[in-house]
Amino acid sequence: MFQIGDVLISDDVAKARFACDLGRCKGACCVLGAAGAPLKRSEIPVINKAWKTLRNDVRERAREVVADEGLIRNIENAPELNFTDGADCVFVVYEGDVAFCSIQKAYEEGRFNWPKPVSCHLYPLRITDMGSVKMINYEYIPSMCGPACDRGGREGIYLSDFLEDALIREFGSVWYKEFQATCRKMREGITLSI
Repeated sequence: MFQIGDVLISDDVAKARFACDLGRCKGACCVLGAAGAPLKRSEIPVINKAWKTLRNDVRERAREVVADEGLIRNIENAPELNFTDGADCVFVVYEGDVAFCSIQKAYEEGRFNWPKPVSCHLYPLRITDMGSVKMINYEYIPSMCGPACDRGGREGIYLSDFLEDALIREFGSVWYKEFQATCRKMREGITLSI
């Protein structure tokens, strides 16, 4: 692990190659898993606003689940987005056989002013708040991340570069510059781990 400010980062974050490949993974991170996307409490009001704005964009099954169970689940006092039938996020929309985030799609189209929950934006990185520090781990799940790792390897794209916007959104540009400099040194073989 290495540390930037009050953030501990697993070494594989610096060295992993990664670039989403929707044509191959089909948006697996939005539809696979045993839990919904983790939410910050500060994101809940904007998630509720997103639902009011986008509920007619999503599938009927998602609207049924939200009507019956609610938009947000509270698991062990940690809020997360609800999902349908044990898989698809309630905000998923499909184009052919590819799952997309309706929030991100609306953001890119200028219909909503927020890109998506930061946990989704940062995926496959997961942040754990440990009180005085945060910890970033790379959650590699072959069935979801394999195509992205293949593409990152082919195109020479590092995970730390691919997630630049998300990392700046979460930690700021000053933190990100130090993080990137440290990642480069680690890739060059300079030992910086704590």
